Amino acid sequence: MGLFGKVEAFFGGEQNDEKHSHSHSGYQCDEHHPAEHAANRYQSFAAPSSGNIKWFVDGCSYFWAVSEALQRAQESIYILDWWLSPELYLRRPPSRNQQYRLDVMLQAAAERGVKVHVIVYKEVEAALTLNSAHTKHALEKLHPNISVFRHPDHAPAGYDIASEIGNSFKNLTNFNLATMSKDTLKAIYGAADDVVLYWAHHEKLLVVDRNLVFMGGLDMCFGRWDTNSHPIADAHPGNVDNIIFPGQDYNNARIFDFADVGNWDQNQLDRTKSSRMGWSDVALSMNGPIVSDLVSHFVDRCCCKWSSGHATEHSIANAYVSAITNAKHFVYIENQFFITATSDEQLPVANKIGAAIVDRIVRAYEEGQPFKVWVLMPAVPAFAGDLKSKEALGTRAIMEFQYNSISRGGHSIIQKLVAAGIDNPREYIGFYNLRNYDRINTSSTLQQAEYRSGVSYEDARRSHDDYVNEERYGRDEGRYGRDEGRYGRDEDSYGPQSVQDDTLDTVSSAYMKHGPNIAEISWNGAPQDEFNAFVSEQLYIHTKLLIADDRLVICGSANLNDRSQLGTHDSEIAVVIEGPTTLDSYMNGEQYAASEFAASLRRQIFRKHLGLIPDQRWDQPTQNWLPVTDAPNDYDWGSSADRLVEDPLSPDFLNLWEDVARTNTEVFSRAFHPVPDDRVRTWEDYDEFFSKHFIIPTAKGDDKKPKDGEQGKVPYGHAVPEEFPGGVRELKEWLGRVRGNLVNMPLQFLIDVKDIAEEGLTLNGLTDELYT
Repeated sequence: MGLFGKVEAFFGGEQNDEKHSHSHSGYQCDEHHPAEHAANRYQSFAAPSSGNIKWFVDGCSYFWAVSEALQRAQESIYILDWWLSPELYLRRPPSRNQQYRLDVMLQAAAERGVKVHVIVYKEVEAALTLNSAHTKHALEKLHPNISVFRHPDHAPAGYDIASEIGNSFKNLTNFNLATMSKDTLKAIYGAADDVVLYWAHHEKLLVVDRNLVFMGGLDMCFGRWDTNSHPIADAHPGNVDNIIFPGQDYNNARIFDFADVGNWDQNQLDRTKSSRMGWSDVALSMNGPIVSDLVSHFVDRCCCKWSSGHATEHSIANAYVSAITNAKHFVYIENQFFITATSDEQLPVANKIGAAIVDRIVRAYEEGQPFKVWVLMPAVPAFAGDLKSKEALGTRAIMEFQYNSISRGGHSIIQKLVAAGIDNPREYIGFYNLRNYDRINTSSTLQQAEYRSGVSYEDARRSHDDYVNEERYGRDEGRYGRDEGRYGRDEDSYGPQSVQDDTLDTVSSAYMKHGPNIAEISWNGAPQDEFNAFVSEQLYIHTKLLIADDRLVICGSANLNDRSQLGTHDSEIAVVIEGPTTLDSYMNGEQYAASEFAASLRRQIFRKHLGLIPDQRWDQPTQNWLPVTDAPNDYDWGSSADRLVEDPLSPDFLNLWEDVARTNTEVFSRAFHPVPDDRVRTWEDYDEFFSKHFIIPTAKGDDKKPKDGEQGKVPYGHAVPEEFPGGVRELKEWLGRVRGNLVNMPLQFLIDVKDIAEEGLTLNGLTDELYT
């Protein structure tokens, strides 16, 4: 088991001019690595180590385990995060778990004498809404034992950036950032040691008492907690105490970004009209000798000029290339981004993970051996606004880089495979997204509750969040920024005994194992109201994971792009796991010795995407919700669902995977007209398929209202009435075909548009580097 991290050259240590990260065609670049790392695998700062390890798929079980560790802490708590929300509930629902809010747990630990040290990224306030200042002030005021360090300082000279830039600073958007001059960007981001601080601290790490570690893709912040079935509806008119996602934790970044997160219970996303966006992620818990490397890493980050004099490394990229090159049967990649190069001509992208994929597939083709690569990634980056709008310039730029990595631009993976003589690259590599649906409970129960209370559901929801907060913590105007008395709590109207309701508040269990038939799920109200209540959204993949051959796993904070892989940009950390416990399994129909850890993680993920695990209740913990110190992973080896995914190269499994992806894609395409979609090859197609049907959200949050003659439009994310003349009965019949959340990635989207990013607009000279 090996651990490795990467550092940013501009934070100190030995500055050098390298920016290669396999940015040349060859992979053997040992001469570029620090001499002190030469003996370590992947030229990592840390030598291979050992320990115990446990996986967590999605945030519900992970944050429960974190809460167990925090409440037992005796000596120290170390936290590295890109974003940390003090008001995050680690257990749900909030109304019954007030003591498990993160700030309360850290305060309780501090009062026990535990030293709490937190390091978070100090964001560019004009560009991001993280409000790390709120994180620092909200936590440090709780107890002297809590210290929060923010880094880097983007304005070390202390000058007033806002006055330098003027009004453009006040109304900054992704579009403004993408088109600003270099000098303006430098003023916004600041500089240290003559290097502009464009990059972020992106690591996610928790160390408790120097003997228990949590790490992976999950920051302890809003929007990350989720269950395996990913409900995207959370309206509870029968009882607001059942709310699962309080305040801004109910978020859909495709509609509105987080805003004013210091006032965490204020949310402009109306949960009676819009869905949230589900969050798919993977994280780990570890103990044993490996913890010492992670403690040392945290101490370096906390106490030393980055990184204690060590030269820059890119061991994560080395590990990815090695895992792909040496894989014998398959590679599974699940990542938030997929931006990579196959050659030195594919500028500005430098990392060559794509080249390793091409070379490995070509080798399998030439040798006549079966080999498979699966890549799962989001359909759209999580930025708000209509993809056609100028505000979405940055979103389209990222999408263009990703399409050019996959299948376009002349140097993509698929184009390289075709050039090598492979007529059907899909035989070797497939690209997929995730998507799900739900039904918002806007049944007659909601109207009854609003009528009886005299307030809207959203006002009652805000009052509920306030009430839960006050009951446990008391009123603190300075801390929570709330207006006393703005919303009153009406126990008779929205309390536990308010309105009898037999309408489910979420139907996300319908596409999971043993879930109810969606056609048979009741609705208290008119059929058209039920039709209007169905919503869909992409299930956002935030995972940073590679699994090879059911024997090796790479998991951490690093995305598959230059920002994470070069070693001179964002700071990242990841771990390579090769579990010693073997498992009798099958590969391509033959008996095969797999790693129990890698195989169980891969099978659990595949089953989730295919709908082969049961709906996960947020209040029914299992052995898999505990830290590694309490119990190992519990997996149902040999079950009927397990056998379906046991052999990832068997024809039966491959047919199952493709059938589910194809069916789900067809259903979602008809029911909700999501974009991207393969039928949308031009901007004219985009208008016909998408724009004509929806009231489209904007990045500024001021939804475009339908004009005269456009009253037939529906809110973004809702079902399209024209597709279902049979009404809700026909819609539910189609939705009943959905299993899990796997869909095909639409590689033909806007393929006939010459340049989907710029489209007449001009990017600044730094956008390419910032977005790759």
